[in-house]
Amino acid sequence: MANTMNDMTKQVLQKTIQLKGTNHRELSLPNGKLHVYANDEVFASLEPNVYQMADNNLRIPRNQYMGYTPDAHIGVGTCIGTTAVWNMKDGFISPSIVGSDIGCGMRVHTTPLHKRDIQDKEVRRALIRAIEQYVPTHERTNTNYADIDIMSVVQHGLKGLPAQYVPNEQWLTHVEQAAFAFDHAALEHLPPRIMRNAHGQLGSLGNGNHFIEIQYLDINDEYGELAEKWGLFDGQVVVMIHSGSRSWGAAVGREYNKVIKEAMYQWGISNPDPNLVYAPIESREGQMYLNLMYSALNFAVSNRHMIAFGVQQAFRDVFGPEMELPVLYDLMHNYALKEFHRKQPMLVHRKGATRALPPNHFLNTPAYKETGHPALIPGSMGTASYIMVGKDEGVKNFYSICHGAGRARSRRATKELVTVDQFEQSLRVGSDDEILVNHRSLKDILDECPQAYKDVNQIIDSVVGASLAAVVAKCQPMAAIKGT
Repeated sequence: MANTMNDMTKQVLQKTIQLKGTNHRELSLPNGKLHVYANDEVFASLEPNVYQMADNNLRIPRNQYMGYTPDAHIGVGTCIGTTAVWNMKDGFISPSIVGSDIGCGMRVHTTPLHKRDIQDKEVRRALIRAIEQYVPTHERTNTNYADIDIMSVVQHGLKGLPAQYVPNEQWLTHVEQAAFAFDHAALEHLPPRIMRNAHGQLGSLGNGNHFIEIQYLDINDEYGELAEKWGLFDGQVVVMIHSGSRSWGAAVGREYNKVIKEAMYQWGISNPDPNLVYAPIESREGQMYLNLMYSALNFAVSNRHMIAFGVQQAFRDVFGPEMELPVLYDLMHNYALKEFHRKQPMLVHRKGATRALPPNHFLNTPAYKETGHPALIPGSMGTASYIMVGKDEGVKNFYSICHGAGRARSRRATKELVTVDQFEQSLRVGSDDEILVNHRSLKDILDECPQAYKDVNQIIDSVVGASLAAVVAKCQPMAAIKGT
């Protein structure tokens, strides 16, 4: 990547660093300031190219803030783990700083079950088989929700779903946002094939790092009272879901990367990174992308909702028709959203970053106004995930925390360096507490093994040490469903 930082060494970087607090460093780069939230071990492990990428991002005019969470790693145009902010009145929007899987995010449902209720491997295998009956895990397999109008979903989010797919009001209220309003006329600018491709994907998992995981909770005693308010208890079985906007969001990103790249050429704007595209928020191109991005956010939250609907049906098949799986929370970690900070409207981009609001913050959904909402942080396959809550001090990073462990190496490098035997050991294959998966051959999903990711415990330690959020519960995996 050709830019002024090509020859920057760690010694030069060291001179630009100011320690702002525990696990919080401010770096003065050639084109602006970057805030990095990481403990010493994680900070030392960050690859130099993340700073080159940050400096390219800081070339976008009138940036108000840019920060990295500890899971930061190289992405296309922008690092995953980025929070970048512009004023609404004169700022910029960037598809590159939103990410290709628009609205990708997390969802957790609780159950009345204790881990001992599913300790038997045959019970967990039965759950895996049942879930696969309701949630397609193969990329070319469609769902069977022909009675759902996709146009209604992309226009109105969860409020566009037929009533029979909304078990109760809580499925609409315990989410970061149930629907995103936008100018529906923008949809006329999308190719018809996008609608055709998306229809059979609502309620499907997708491949890559997307998953459904059955876990049990270890409650942090310090936050036991909060956990109880949220309906959580020690040993409780929960279901964590990770998925996004599928082909709808991918198509929006693909189309408007091309549109905005062409506009940048016409405007005479360039950047050393050809994969970094951006437009003024108030430009025609900026407004079009913003509106279509919201349509993808509507698809994403509805997709996770329908996956969860299928998971609840599967649990009922195994445990009886009275089984209920209440929603704990649903949130996104790839998006740009208008938020009020510093007494003015700002566009906050989060690419691989999770919003974690503290108790009584006005942006909290009403169901969690008093306590702050659950911040859902997945680990890697075979390691723990976390349920956290934001802290007031998180304002320094616009209330953004990590979105997971973050990749340590590429898929290709992982397949070259890690063996199936090592993967089996990570999943404790053959033991009583084996983490079961829905694949007969682990070779098919070797690039998703724990060795492909950073140590999630170090990532969480970085976030907690920086006082961005606190751990409420640790989620230990018992079974995982991955897509292909």
